[in-house]
Order: sequence, then C-alpha cells, then structure tokens
Amino acid sequence: MTGTIQCVVLDCPDVQRLAEFYRSLLGGEVNRPDRRWALNDDWSTLHTPSGFVLCFQRVPEHRAPLWGDPTRPQQLHLDIAVPDLTEAEQIALDSGAVLLDGTQPWRVYADPAGHPFCLLQE
Repeated sequence: MTGTIQCVVLDCPDVQRLAEFYRSLLGGEVNRPDRRWALNDDWSTLHTPSGFVLCFQRVPEHRAPLWGDPTRPQQLHLDIAVPDLTEAEQIALDSGAVLLDGTQPWRVYADPAGHPFCLLQE
C-alpha cells in the first residue's frame, strides 16, 4: 500500500487570514469547494496553482513556535522557491510576515500565526 498526501495542515488562530497570507505568496484559490473538506470558521483551504493544497485549522489557544527555542520548536516549516527573492520578501512583509533570519542565502520568516517558513531563490 502507498499513501498520498492530501494536504499540509497548519494550526492557527485565524484560518481566513492565514489562507490569504499564503495566497499572496503562492497564488491559488482560497476556499475552493472541495468534497474532502467542509469550509467554515474553523477550517480554510488554499488550492495552489501546482495542485498542492494547504489547509488551515483554527486552534483558539494556538501557541506559535519560537524560532531557535527548543521548548517551543517549529516542528515543520515550508520552503518556498521564488524567482525574485527581494520582490517575494516585500510581498511577505506587506502581508504580515516577520523576518526571523536574513543572514543566510535564503530568508526565514514567521507567518501571521508564527509558523516559520523560508523564501529561497529558484
């Protein structure tokens, strides 16, 4: 038997805000009707142009990971390849991201719910 990943789910306090944030970086359609998921105040989706689906699950007492703190580790993060790192960084920051580490050839940010993600040059 082999499985298929349907999506990656991110916990957050505001599902719509986080879906729109990632749409600003990845494109795609927020809350496209899909038989696999019910869309409501606790669940939102982003169907990206590549076919990859990100889902967002509301957790009222969400505690964001803290970059570099092993007591609240990131557990996972997204690497997003972009054609223009400077342009993508501006879009991310304008959409609510916070720069965590800009000392590498790639850049590490926190999304509006505090999840780390990286932007790297294609």
